[in-house]
Amino acid sequence: MPLSEHEQRMLEQLEQALAAEDPKFASSMEGSRRGGPTRLRWIVGVVGVLVGLGLVLVGIQTTLWVGVGGFAVMVAAVAYALTPPRRGGGGKLAVVRDDGTKGPTASGRKQKSGPGFMGKLDDRWDKRGRDGWN
Repeated sequence: MPLSEHEQRMLEQLEQALAAEDPKFASSMEGSRRGGPTRLRWIVGVVGVLVGLGLVLVGIQTTLWVGVGGFAVMVAAVAYALTPPRRGGGGKLAVVRDDGTKGPTASGRKQKSGPGFMGKLDDRWDKRGRDGWN
């Protein structure tokens, strides 16, 4: 059943709010819509399971170690097919300040996310440190 116009608008607003609140999560969810890398991973996984099953059957006729290797191939193929592909710049993280430059903040800590629960806790922690409670 297709969504109504009102429901589509609400969904678009939710997507925009999510993208504004957590852009990293939103971009990872956008990547899951495309079928490229995940489809290839599924194909490799299925082929790997079939090859592993063949090795298990050959291992029944020949030696135990061939069967154990086939089982290991099957487990690895399933794990490969079910894990999402890695994205990003090789694991390097950089802090981007409000002015667009990269580098650590003045205090060396990440900037506060806003007036939410964690932001309030950060404010209280910073105030405790300034007042000499450290």
